[in-house]
Amino acid sequence: MNTILLKVYVRVQDLATREEGQDMVEYFLMTSLLAFSWIAGTKSAAAAMNSAFTGLSTTLASYIS
Repeated sequence: MNTILLKVYVRVQDLATREEGQDMVEYFLMTSLLAFSWIAGTKSAAAAMNSAFTGLSTTLASYIS
């Protein structure tokens, strides 16, 4: 029983000290930040375009009638 616990402890310590997956996590965080920024920017751009087209529609409607 003690040898199994010792093997598990050594395995956990080995996994905790490795840095192999660190780059992948950093790339994931950077990609997530870029995606969040893109979504936020798209939302504000869509609102501005909606406002511009609403104003254009109102102006055109006033000239027609």
